[in-house]
Amino acid sequence: MDIINSQTIYTGLFFLFILLSGFWVARTGKPYNTVVFNIHKFIGLGLGYFLIRIVYLTNQAAPLNAIQWTAIAVTVFLFVFTVAAGGLLSILAEGGLKNMGQGIKSAISLVHKFFPGLIALLTAITLYLLLFRNS
Repeated sequence: MDIINSQTIYTGLFFLFILLSGFWVARTGKPYNTVVFNIHKFIGLGLGYFLIRIVYLTNQAAPLNAIQWTAIAVTVFLFVFTVAAGGLLSILAEGGLKNMGQGIKSAISLVHKFFPGLIALLTAITLYLLLFRNS
């Protein structure tokens, strides 16, 4: 039970830190402050590594079922999609992609603002499916 609690706490802390650093990036204005922007990216990378490690160790203990793999796949897809949207936002902030339509720019911004909440919810569901599967 200690492992489950610590993994849940660490995951929550990662999400809190990535959210707070995202607000920090937004408040630095455009173009984004490189140090703050890289801190935000590294926290996201750390979160990704941590979640992959949880999946790997859980799968080593006992093979995952189809529902668990589906939850993992959807969560990973949204995580990667959000990272890509963040990358596009940084390019836009630097003045790149000038030929991109305003509607697409707005859609990218909305994805990067709203998907993190969806990812946090899906991660919670996925962790529940992984960590409490034998309960």
